[in-house]
Amino acid sequence: MTQQPSTTTILDERTEFRLDEGDRERFSHYVDKAKLTEAMVMGTPVIALCGKVWVPSRNPDRYPVCPECKEIWASLQPGDGAAD
Repeated sequence: MTQQPSTTTILDERTEFRLDEGDRERFSHYVDKAKLTEAMVMGTPVIALCGKVWVPSRNPDRYPVCPECKEIWASLQPGDGAAD
């Protein structure tokens, strides 16, 4: 009797979400400031609140804020979200 090779399936959930990368390229995104500084110096990728992963290299002031990041940020803020 010959042995059959065994297989194991591993699901990497980090790759299961679908992103429309084209739209996210047209926005500036919210990222932890310390991580952004490190990424700019070291060239390492960062993860925005909306889930976009990229290596920052452009001036974010030239782009509108990502609506998804903005919504998530607002939901994390204490209070009613009204400006003081």
